[in-house]
Amino acid sequence: MLKIYYLFITFFFLLSMAKAQDTTSKQIEIVYAGTLTIDNDKYPGATIFNSDEERKVQFRHQGMDIWCDVAILYQKTNQVKAFGDVFIQQGDSLKMNSNFIEYNGDTKIAIAKENVKLRNEKMTVETQELFFDRNTQQAYYLNYGKIFDDENVLTSKEGRYFVTPKKSQFTTQVKITNANFEVNSLTLDYYHATGHIYMFGPTTITGKDYVAYGERGFYDSKIEQGYFMDRARIDYDNKILTGDSLYFNKFKSFASGTNNIIIRDTINKTLVKGHYGEIYKAQDSMYITKKAIVISEVEKGKDSLYIHAKRIMVTGKTGARIIRAYPNARIFRTDMQGKCDSIHSSQLTGLTKLIGNPVVWSGKSQMTGDHIHILANTQTEKLDSLKVFDNAFLIEKDSLGTGFNQVKGKILKGKFQENKLNNVNLYQNTEVIYYAYNDQQQLVGINKSKCSQIRVNFDENQQISEVIFYTNVDGSIYPEDKISKKELLFANFNWRGDEMIQSKEDIFPEEEKNIQLVPIRGIKSEEIDLIEEKLQPKVEN
Repeated sequence: MLKIYYLFITFFFLLSMAKAQDTTSKQIEIVYAGTLTIDNDKYPGATIFNSDEERKVQFRHQGMDIWCDVAILYQKTNQVKAFGDVFIQQGDSLKMNSNFIEYNGDTKIAIAKENVKLRNEKMTVETQELFFDRNTQQAYYLNYGKIFDDENVLTSKEGRYFVTPKKSQFTTQVKITNANFEVNSLTLDYYHATGHIYMFGPTTITGKDYVAYGERGFYDSKIEQGYFMDRARIDYDNKILTGDSLYFNKFKSFASGTNNIIIRDTINKTLVKGHYGEIYKAQDSMYITKKAIVISEVEKGKDSLYIHAKRIMVTGKTGARIIRAYPNARIFRTDMQGKCDSIHSSQLTGLTKLIGNPVVWSGKSQMTGDHIHILANTQTEKLDSLKVFDNAFLIEKDSLGTGFNQVKGKILKGKFQENKLNNVNLYQNTEVIYYAYNDQQQLVGINKSKCSQIRVNFDENQQISEVIFYTNVDGSIYPEDKISKKELLFANFNWRGDEMIQSKEDIFPEEEKNIQLVPIRGIKSEEIDLIEEKLQPKVEN
């Protein structure tokens, strides 16, 4: 073994560099070494450098410096292996510590191992093996690592850090830990300067009072705000919001969605659908529009109640919820349907008001008036009663003929039994036109009478089975040929059977059934770096 002291080092390398002066800028330069050793048996073609008591061994290559305790330099291949307390610095901000590094000056790729710590301003990467490509200014690990800054800790199986945009990119088993939330993802990009997260695979964000999921989207980790697409879902305030595109803002207590929106209220057993929806947590409210519908489970396992309007608002805490639907409001159950300008429904009182040109169908019967109220039992949520105020009018198409059974008065009060209309009573100035049949289903005549009160009973098929008159009856049964067609209809007769809602799909008007949705594009991946570059804080000279 040959040992040469530092006195001869300068001459030796000056001579070597003089022979290759045209490639000096590409060669790894020796800045300082304490002692030099050559061991061709162990390191053929290499020179071994050791630090001394004054300084560590130091190399430099195109703007990057390497310090270490011991280094092995292969001049012909332009490679160096550094051992013991290795430190690298590139520029003012990029710094790296490790126990070992192998650097190739031709490829400009460094491989650091054992207790690796890469720092760039407020960002730090920690792993056991890190690859750093100076050509692309990218550092990456393939077997677990941690990247953190002042606010977030990011761990993953595979990770990549981009120096210039200050971006971390993860592709496997990603986890972000923050004091206020946690992110678990398959693939995402994280920008350290802004705290922005861009998701490109299944991602779940769990906050203190919310859970958000999406397979593509954006999240601002500094203010807990973002949007989610592709199977997007937000669990928020005992509600589950899904849709093509969802937006969430933690500090405004707000969430919204666009296209194919569904809001599931797990406490109130309510489903709200539409193509644009909003949730306001502080106000305990929901708003939905564009083919909006509210579906309430009236009784477990039984028929649900559907309410539609162009706009629907649901407000109030559990037990005191209020539904407002307007305009062009519609209501549907298999045994009852209705239409009006607006609907107001209170969970606390069980009262549903149909306001503005209301009409209700129950079985074959149509009921109209100035105002219609439907009352449900607040405990069982079964339909209890129905009231029509002012100009109450009940019409049923005669099942055996072409005429119409009609009952009118000032007020109508109906009672439900097992959610089916059982009977109605009409009060004040009541009148009736009723087709009477015998047991052989032969027309006996047409009853046209007036009295102070009339009761109408319905059979199990919700058809008129009996008409009962109370006090001051004035009228008679007339043969069909003894009464004119004009007399067979009351003056304000208005049959709206063609408006009857036949199914839950029919609750939507034609212009809303085939509504055209605006496609959700989102930000293209190639646009993100440009956007983030504009958002990064400007550095003043």
